[in-house]
Amino acid sequence: MQIEPIIGSSFTHAFLFTQADVEAFAKVTGDNNPLHLDAEFAATTAFKRPIIHGMLGACVFTKVLGTEFPGFGSVYLKQTVDFLRPMFVETAYEARFTIISINPDKHTAEISTEIMDAQTRKVTTRGVATLMNQEKF
Repeated sequence: MQIEPIIGSSFTHAFLFTQADVEAFAKVTGDNNPLHLDAEFAATTAFKRPIIHGMLGACVFTKVLGTEFPGFGSVYLKQTVDFLRPMFVETAYEARFTIISINPDKHTAEISTEIMDAQTRKVTTRGVATLMNQEKF
């Protein structure tokens, strides 16, 4: 389904991460903090279990913005990110994207980015992306 790129347009994307995803992210980035990888260690923290790397969760933003909404041809110019709550493996999440401004002269748009737990509806991560797309904006 093609969504018209106008102010107020929204798009949602359901996803979850596995422990294998977390381990692969740790390997690629070198962030082997036991809070993400060691259940015994994580049990001693306020979270009581391993949490997903915040940046792994936020990676869904680039996946969706570059391939689905607004899609191919998008170039990331900026992303703000606030990590509000931990994210966990094998938990369903929903990312929501809403166009908040468009500058047709520069072919850019600001898009609010938000991740929420699909069951509790609590927001875990939020921010604003600035994209350029010659074809869409």
